Amino acid sequence: MTIKLNKTALNQARQLIKDSRFARDTRDDWSEHAPDSDRENGYIDKHGYAAYGSWHLGEDSEKTQETKGRYSFPFGDFQRLHRCAILAIESRAAQNNYDDIAEAAKSLLAELDKD
Repeated sequence: MTIKLNKTALNQARQLIKDSRFARDTRDDWSEHAPDSDRENGYIDKHGYAAYGSWHLGEDSEKTQETKGRYSFPFGDFQRLHRCAILAIESRAAQNNYDDIAEAAKSLLAELDKD
């Protein structure tokens, strides 16, 4: 498994923050706020896998492009970035030695928490 930072998604996340399209939720909220499989599939049907991937900080280039399994570390609900998702990404990426993804999440948290 070769999961790398998805720079397109990182740029999208930064733009969502600039556009104030985020939820300042708490650490444990992601399990309730994460889109379920039906919502993911509906989004893919409407927008395609590239757009779906732009909501995930991790990408495994060894997996087929037209699969959900290619993408990991989701950060939003296809409308807004969720702070709780970024918190989850930071800790999970660090635990699994995905340092570039953990650092990206840390930088996003700093942008979110500037106020």
